[in-house]
Amino acid sequence: MASTSTLEITPELVDEHGITPEEYERIRAALGREPNLVELGIFSALWSEHCSYKSSKVFLREFPTKGPRVLQGPGENAGAVDIGEGLAVVFKMESHNHPSFIEPYQGAATGVGGILRDVFTMGARPIALLDPLFFGRPEAPRMHALVDGVVRGVGGYGNCIGIPTVGGSVFFHPAYDQNILVNVMAVGLVKHDRIFRAKASGIGNPVLYAGSKTGRDGIHGASMASDSFDEGSAERRPTVQVGDPFVEKLLLEAVLEVLEGDAVVAIQDMGAAGLTSSSFEMCARGDVGMRLDLSKVPMRETGMTPYELMLSESQERMLLVAHAGREEEVAAVFRKWGVDVAVIGEVTGTSRMTLVFGGEVVADLPIGPLVDEAPVYTRPFVTIDSKPAIEGGIALDGAPDDLTALKTLIASPNLCSRSWITEQYDWSVRTDTVFGPGHDAAVMRIKGSRKGLALTADVNPRFVMADPQRGASHAVAEAVLNLACVGAEPLALTDCLNFGNPERPEILGQLAAAVKGISVACSVFETPVVSGNVSLYNETEGSGILPTPTVGMVGLLEDVSRAVPSAFRSEGDVIALFGETKDELGASAYLATVLGREEGTCPGLDLLAAKEVSRLLVELSRDGFLSSAHDLSEGGFAVSLFECTSAGRGAEVNVQTALLPTIFLYSESASRALVSFPAAHSRNVLEAAKRRGVATTLLGRVAGESLRISVNQEPVIDVPVSELRDISQSAFAKLMEGNA
Repeated sequence: MASTSTLEITPELVDEHGITPEEYERIRAALGREPNLVELGIFSALWSEHCSYKSSKVFLREFPTKGPRVLQGPGENAGAVDIGEGLAVVFKMESHNHPSFIEPYQGAATGVGGILRDVFTMGARPIALLDPLFFGRPEAPRMHALVDGVVRGVGGYGNCIGIPTVGGSVFFHPAYDQNILVNVMAVGLVKHDRIFRAKASGIGNPVLYAGSKTGRDGIHGASMASDSFDEGSAERRPTVQVGDPFVEKLLLEAVLEVLEGDAVVAIQDMGAAGLTSSSFEMCARGDVGMRLDLSKVPMRETGMTPYELMLSESQERMLLVAHAGREEEVAAVFRKWGVDVAVIGEVTGTSRMTLVFGGEVVADLPIGPLVDEAPVYTRPFVTIDSKPAIEGGIALDGAPDDLTALKTLIASPNLCSRSWITEQYDWSVRTDTVFGPGHDAAVMRIKGSRKGLALTADVNPRFVMADPQRGASHAVAEAVLNLACVGAEPLALTDCLNFGNPERPEILGQLAAAVKGISVACSVFETPVVSGNVSLYNETEGSGILPTPTVGMVGLLEDVSRAVPSAFRSEGDVIALFGETKDELGASAYLATVLGREEGTCPGLDLLAAKEVSRLLVELSRDGFLSSAHDLSEGGFAVSLFECTSAGRGAEVNVQTALLPTIFLYSESASRALVSFPAAHSRNVLEAAKRRGVATTLLGRVAGESLRISVNQEPVIDVPVSELRDISQSAFAKLMEGNA
């Protein structure tokens, strides 16, 4: 690469860095001169959509972010929420979408590594991972390799570092053919007084680099994640980072040990934009400057330039500020764990970043214009209305019989068993997993306490496409219901807002509506947003993904021994339905999978009613009245009832309804749950439901080894549970084999 002082900054070079002519004029005005190449690269990274949120920041301000339990909201590496007994849960969700499409194994693996560092940088020990994944049609080009690579990447990194992957989701749709989504959520635990933040302070304090040596992998990763794909996307492999989970494990233990003392002032993960983002953001939070000698950065390749050192996204790296005179104390801990460490600079009072290489100043930049004063755009957007209801209702003439429909749904990629995936994850490592994959929410015990944490991640992209605001509210309501079904009170949420090109008014309209939908629902459920991520430009040659605002949520169980499973447990238990079923097949799995149509609006959503259903479930779980609880979501009543038989126990139910049987069985009306309980608890359950105004229907009993459903006393489904289970459990493996 040419010298930073001699390379001419041309309009073509500026454009290659993703900087518009107007932004370049802002850069010249902020500096009072032309930038050199290093400085241009730094502006490119920090002003990218991925780092600056310049298209979404105006909307994100709507989120409710405060609450009595919130110890740290948005703006740090992760959010932190009080769970009592001097402990906090720390969590965040991130995306690694573009890298995973280019190089699925490393893209997914480094996504896991990055989100784990966000958590343990706060001083929290990670305890769990969740992975909401979104793929294209199984038969689409490369899709088999993408699914295989992503799953192996998540499992390979999580398994090696020893953090269980306990939950997530998988969704297939043609809209993700050219833009898969890999969202990963990490959760950790920390004592209140040991939460660390990335706020540099103390003029003269040393700045330390710790972790893997810096290489040339991942350069321009943040910029690449802020751009749409085209025919040349496969050539961007050098922008994808390469991870090493064994190094991350050593780094994790070293960081947690060094943070037990009081020698560290601030710490930040080198994530997107690497050394650039970590150093500038630490300075901005503390209103200080830094002087860094890039010659002292540990390097694994020869001839690296300042430009490469600042923009590399090599993995497993941290930047720390230590108290003056205690740098050797900090360094000794990292050396003990076999982790590279070096003092590379110091904190200054200049509010500027001065970069030195080989004794020469190669960049001298003010902090403010790059971070706090980065461009924020109020782009034009159009209001997105709900899709119209299907005129005259959905014609069911010629539709398959209800048993055939059920078999079709449970064999489909979106509703079949995920065992092919989850068997590749070690979800029980560390022995704290009470409920792993397959339950409404994962449940983790907290060592030394009776308490437990419930974790979930959810969104129905079809709902959001049909009505962005209501569909996003559905995602929050569904997450709350998932937690409530296992008996957990919702605490707070993180999100990953995945959308197409925000420069298209209709896409930005989707984002604006989804943020409003999440905000309204969070206010009702009293679940503040404490962390999150925005991933835009998920489109290829003008074809974008479905709007996918993934919601991750954490809940608290005061007594983890009262956690309620989703499967029926005891012969003879009463089966009941909480909530009302309406004629709402629009945007449903039945409509898309069985009838091959995607139309209509998503189901209505009464947030206050949903809140009462969730509170009822938590109350009944706490009091020990429920044997099982399972929410009704994608696929509706029939699919959820089948899922309740996953432990092998059958059911005999009769439904009294004015709806057509097919509509009742496959409607996706919101705020519903199937529960089972001993007959002796019937009075307690019914009285609690009445007190909360929750419609409750007694359906039948847990019985035998078959699923028997009657509607208005007329049998519609009668099939051995084992037959359905075989269909569901074999479907995903067959799908993967068929596309090898």
